Amino acid sequence: MPSPPPGRRLDAVPGPFTPRTPRVVAARRLQRRRDREATGRFLAEGPQAVREALARAGTVVELFGTPAALDRHADLAALAARADVPVSEVTDEALAALAETVAPQGLVAVCGHLDVPLDDALARGPRLVAVLAEIRDPGNAGTVLRTADAAGAGAVIFAGDAVDPYNGKCVRASAGSLFHVDVVRATDPVAVVAALRSAGLTVLATTGYGDSDLDDLADAGRLAAPTAWLFGSEAHGLPEELTAAADARVRVPLHGRAESLNLAAAAAVCLYASARALRRPAGPRGHTAGESAG
Repeated sequence: MPSPPPGRRLDAVPGPFTPRTPRVVAARRLQRRRDREATGRFLAEGPQAVREALARAGTVVELFGTPAALDRHADLAALAARADVPVSEVTDEALAALAETVAPQGLVAVCGHLDVPLDDALARGPRLVAVLAEIRDPGNAGTVLRTADAAGAGAVIFAGDAVDPYNGKCVRASAGSLFHVDVVRATDPVAVVAALRSAGLTVLATTGYGDSDLDDLADAGRLAAPTAWLFGSEAHGLPEELTAAADARVRVPLHGRAESLNLAAAAAVCLYASARALRRPAGPRGHTAGESAG
């Protein structure tokens, strides 16, 4: 086996790992939720996810990569080595067994769970929070997580019987945002709403039958306060007890002939409406900076 390039810590076992190597077998089990829960670990696939995971100190437990991918992404191998993370070369077949995509990019990291207790997340004073209540689809959940991160949310809460945020599809759909925000898992969505309100956030429930129009709330300046948005599944929406517990039930206005927006699109519209309001400086007599007061 040739000598590794400077900065790359390679496992002491000679030769690339195969699908039958015990550490590859153990890592592959993390594709199942019960094994992720039992070990407190999950897989992050691809150079983008690996980069973001390595940027969060103490997150990556081991990095697997084909020789070609480790050469192509030598900077990531070096980052792992500096963090004393084992870098294990694997065969293409072993990498394919670890990956869940059709055309894997040659890198898979084993990461530790990122869960933050709800009280700790709220103690940081987030001004924008997304709550995924009973959302089961991992692609939708990961996309909303990514959008929440882009809009500046400080926390994303997976409430009730929601999808596992460490599901491979959810991790990939988040495009690295999983490693940027506080990820909270809570079993009781109604208790989450109470905690959010106690922390000073206005709680808004999204529903196609809401009595408040998003544009009207924005025009009235009601989105300028710290806000938590409740999003439900596309199939069933929010549970009735959650819409009742919220401060307002909000619908996104539809100006064309579409029947509705999908979850990810509706979440993007709502989160960015709040992001804009929260960042819009108030000028004299209620006008925004740069506007004429006359």
